[in-house]
Amino acid sequence: MKVRVEVMLKDGVLDPQGEAVRHALGTMGFAGVESVRQGKLIEMDVAEGTTDAEVKAMCERLLANTVIESYRIEM
Repeated sequence: MKVRVEVMLKDGVLDPQGEAVRHALGTMGFAGVESVRQGKLIEMDVAEGTTDAEVKAMCERLLANTVIESYRIEM
């Protein structure tokens, strides 16, 4: 079974990589980009029967730094 976990910085947390992308797009002539937030997408193949709670535990313990990041699970 495929699981996708999207991890993003929480609102209010500075995103230097996103700002670097926004700046680079501006220098390339894409003047309409006002902000960029960069995150990560993690795709996993897990055994059938893996529960939402187990995937949430994976996120809480390893995949996301829950102090500064939020995550969304898609099973």
